[in-house]
Amino acid sequence: MRAIVTVLLVIAAFLAGVAWEKHMDAPPQQAQQQQEAAPAPAGMPGAQGGAVAEPPSDDPGVAWDVPAKWTAEAPRTMRIATYDIPASGSDKEGGECAVFYFGPKQGGGVEENFSRWVGQFEKATDAARSEKDIHGMKLHLVKVSGAYLAPSGPMMQSSGTKPGYALRGAIIEGPKGNVFFKFTGPAATVKAAENDFAGLLESIRSK
Repeated sequence: MRAIVTVLLVIAAFLAGVAWEKHMDAPPQQAQQQQEAAPAPAGMPGAQGGAVAEPPSDDPGVAWDVPAKWTAEAPRTMRIATYDIPASGSDKEGGECAVFYFGPKQGGGVEENFSRWVGQFEKATDAARSEKDIHGMKLHLVKVSGAYLAPSGPMMQSSGTKPGYALRGAIIEGPKGNVFFKFTGPAATVKAAENDFAGLLESIRSK
């Protein structure tokens, strides 16, 4: 009887070992099949849309002169330059001029950017657009006043409405793509610095 029990135990152990080997072999094969079937992450080779996207250059292909009263801030995400403009008169805060460049054919067109900038003002007044040539390049201009929604953060949500604000915006069609200048601040400060902003734009030239 003991001999029969021993034989049965040996057989059971053998069968269990075979089952365990099959179990150990299965996961790598299954994992490989799942990996081959899974879509490549966006921006990686093999993803829908093509090869790896290169980060945009920080060289916009143009240069300009900074007004003497303006102060350059430290580098900030998505900007190639940020300037502080001193407050004028009774204004409690100064203005800001942000300069953006995203690479050739990047950053959107003139119309969509101007529409978004104007849309960041409630009860917008004096909205006007124009264009001119600067050193062989086309310069597009927009201005608007009202209550500024002050978008900020990665989702560009409003950080609080600021009444009595103004915007002077410009987009230059540079040799390496559009370069965006967004000057915002209290209306009196913006008006006082309009000549400085105009001088900066007039100085834009190809590198």
